[in-house]
Amino acid sequence: MATLLYRLGRFSFRHPWRMLAVWLILMIGMLGGGLALGGKTDDSFAIPGTESQNAIDRLEAVFPSAAGAAAQIVVQVPTGASVDTQPYKAAIAELVSKASQVPGVDSASSPFGAYASDAVSANKSAAIIAVQFTHQQDDVKPASLTDLEKLSPIAGDAGMKIGFGGSVFQDNTVAISPTEGLGVVFAGIVLFIAFGSLLAAGMPLLTALVGIGVTMGGVLASAKFIIIGSSTPLLALMIGLAVGIDYGLFILSRHRNQLAHGMTPEDSAATAVATSGSAVVFAGGTVIIALLGLLVVGIPFLSAMGVAAAAGVLVAIFASTTLLPALLGLAKGRLVPKPGSRAFTRANPDETSKRKSLGEGWVTGVMKRPLVAVIAVIGLLGVVAIPAFSLELALPTGASQPAGSTTRASYDLIDKSFGPGRNGPLVVLVDITQTTAIAADLKAIRSDLQKLPDVSYVSQGLPNQSYDTAILQVIPKSAPDSPVTTTLVGRIRAMNSKIVDRWNTPIEVTGDTAVQIDISTRLNSALIPFGAIVVGLSILLLMMVFRSVFVPIKAAIGFLLSVFTSFGVVVAIFQWGWLAPQLGVIPGPILSFLPIILMAVLFGLAMDYEVFLVSGMRESYVHTGDAKQAIVKGFSGAARVVTAAALIMFFVFASFIPDGSSVIKPMAVGLAVGILADAFLVRMTLVPAVMTLLGRAAWWMPKWLGRILPNVDIEGERLREHRDAVSWANGQCAGQIITASELVVGSGRQTVGPLSLGIRPGALVVVSGASPERRLFAATLAGRLDPISGRAQVAGHPLPSESGTVAGLVALEDIGGSDRAEVRFGLGELLIERLRMTQPWYRTLAVHRRARSWLDRVNAVLGENGHVSESSTIEQLPQLTRAVALSAVALAEHTPVVMLDLLDAFADPDEGLLFLHALDRLAPATTTILLGTPVEPRSFDAGVLSREIKKIDLYELRTAHLDPKDAVR
Repeated sequence: MATLLYRLGRFSFRHPWRMLAVWLILMIGMLGGGLALGGKTDDSFAIPGTESQNAIDRLEAVFPSAAGAAAQIVVQVPTGASVDTQPYKAAIAELVSKASQVPGVDSASSPFGAYASDAVSANKSAAIIAVQFTHQQDDVKPASLTDLEKLSPIAGDAGMKIGFGGSVFQDNTVAISPTEGLGVVFAGIVLFIAFGSLLAAGMPLLTALVGIGVTMGGVLASAKFIIIGSSTPLLALMIGLAVGIDYGLFILSRHRNQLAHGMTPEDSAATAVATSGSAVVFAGGTVIIALLGLLVVGIPFLSAMGVAAAAGVLVAIFASTTLLPALLGLAKGRLVPKPGSRAFTRANPDETSKRKSLGEGWVTGVMKRPLVAVIAVIGLLGVVAIPAFSLELALPTGASQPAGSTTRASYDLIDKSFGPGRNGPLVVLVDITQTTAIAADLKAIRSDLQKLPDVSYVSQGLPNQSYDTAILQVIPKSAPDSPVTTTLVGRIRAMNSKIVDRWNTPIEVTGDTAVQIDISTRLNSALIPFGAIVVGLSILLLMMVFRSVFVPIKAAIGFLLSVFTSFGVVVAIFQWGWLAPQLGVIPGPILSFLPIILMAVLFGLAMDYEVFLVSGMRESYVHTGDAKQAIVKGFSGAARVVTAAALIMFFVFASFIPDGSSVIKPMAVGLAVGILADAFLVRMTLVPAVMTLLGRAAWWMPKWLGRILPNVDIEGERLREHRDAVSWANGQCAGQIITASELVVGSGRQTVGPLSLGIRPGALVVVSGASPERRLFAATLAGRLDPISGRAQVAGHPLPSESGTVAGLVALEDIGGSDRAEVRFGLGELLIERLRMTQPWYRTLAVHRRARSWLDRVNAVLGENGHVSESSTIEQLPQLTRAVALSAVALAEHTPVVMLDLLDAFADPDEGLLFLHALDRLAPATTTILLGTPVEPRSFDAGVLSREIKKIDLYELRTAHLDPKDAVR
């Protein structure tokens, strides 16, 4: 990973305008495409597979007039008047008539009708007109709602108040406001303080904004094809902006430190992307995995939120590792800190000075009293988390709408006149296909429902036209988001088995309230498993990174403390009402999907800080073995960057609080509080304290576990090895295409070496040895197998760090045996297939011509000793002809190095000599050929060839510990 990022960073630095053009085209294309498609957000909540949604789907099929979305028009007469007197009754009748004529409305029911469900209040001061739409909520057109609201003057002229309620009138949409820009401004201030340079401060902001542009364009385009809630793009904006700035900060900070140490701008940019970029990729990957974990919950709108936010993080990673180094390439040496500046002094501290940096002073103080720090942090966060244990979850209702809105006025009016339950009626669907006493059975079911606690009213059963389904409306006494209503839904569903036994009429519960209850229930049940997955994942990933058992466990416990702290503050403000007036909050249950989103996002961000703090400690411990000094050095090096990153995230999230909707505001508060708690109390206080108490045991890991887990090198140790290898290879490749120094190759228990050699371009190298040793040697130099020890380079590329590149420079071919499956194909077919697989796409049109050209060359070098054609099958060719033909197949790849292997020696030694001369003429003069043979060097006569000949004796390397140079003649 580090090596790949190093190359990516260097390429971006060297070609800044090219990279900027790619990002600019991508951003304009995504934003333009998203806007051109005209996708719109949809804030309807649905969850497939639940009883309530299944009942709605069935209603749509068998009872379409009852399957559409429902709304309520509530009217209230002046004090002392009655709705059943004139002129109020006539105005209500006119409202019913006009509402029925609105496009998209299936029916409007008079509160005085025979099937009206408790539609007139007890004191007759208010009445409810039930409106049924032809489509479900997500398909109701805004024009229909506008036309209904235009009927308000009818009630007003009669002296009545009017309100429009129901989930279709709720405004849960979220929009971007100017206050979000304050987060960017504050982030810029933090960056300027951190870097002391406007140029440096602007780079992370620019990369983050470009990344956000790409993400938002993608989300808008997706809204054309899938259901995207209005909170989804804002969540993607919030997360993408925060991590985009932070990731740029981490990489740029490393770059500036390296510049202060004298590294060239190009090397520094590439190294910063490779090292800090590796940590960014790892940390961002954990955020993405956690967000994509929302898919397992199985709720479409929540899945869309997770995917959109994950996409924002992914784009931020790409922008930080490609666009940022391109900007560094434009800046070049202008970012080098000036001697005497704060940035230069921080990077080159005076070792003789007794003055400590703020980070070093803090961690030293914590380490002096580690137990006190642990108890203080856990105690403080534990107290703040207490409200989290009274968490109540629900989806938005009319009560959560802003005061003064039409929906809120209607909700309050119905609540006051009819009771809170009238705002959330339940619909009971009855299957009457198996009964003939429909009226009697429906009456009996209605009677049983009325006996349940918390039931205020049950309507008469209403069958459909085909008399196979009937519906009853149940009005609870409690509000739609009350736990009592949730209990009532469970009790009604529990009656199903009894009703089936008595009347054989299965029932289902649906309606907006039941749908919201099912969503909340699904989310509640997923919360603990999702938390277990997230915590388990964090432990596993950190074990891979830090090669430790206790560090990941400590990190997971810290994550749980941060999450519960966030939950505690959210409950205290948004459920209990603390500071509610100051923040413009309407107290009530917490959004059902808020906890699981907070867990996903905070997990990833917590891992960011854990990685950047502890990786420095790990690196220092590996080099020094001093556990306590490693804590001080690692913390001091990362504290300033982590502090700046945490403050940036806090300001970005906090900027969404003032004008945030009921959906975004609690999310922003939870994330802002969680970031502060995690960064400053958990990672920067609890972590060094616990690490101090653990000492060397903090880095303990069982050997068997270390062998199982992959080693994720985010400190860049392998990159340093790679750069050393590149430097060595560059020094060796002058005049030599292949170089090896003390090279040992092998697999399992079988090894060959050590071997030192140097091969010039165009040479023919005869490698003598047993078949296994020859194959191990060839596979290693061809980049297919890592060497056990020693060094090697091919065409200036070191092994094994650039084995992928080497593999493309070396062609391998077994030219001896005739027992392979492909030898049954025609030679022309083999050549064409090899050319298609190995040549650039723009040469594919000429493969047939080039294949014929190679056939002509084979025949030319064979002369009277053999002949081949396109239809010649390898298995039918004599040994000499077969060896030359298969050599041509390998040479057709046009690689600088070709490795051929003769499984068996030629039966006739003269044929062996003929083969070498044919190969000498067939191969280009600059192509280096390594020929494996079982013939010992002393018995191998190559005669006089036009190219240099070398011999390598693997037999001697295997049988005796000789001077490696003696094996190369």
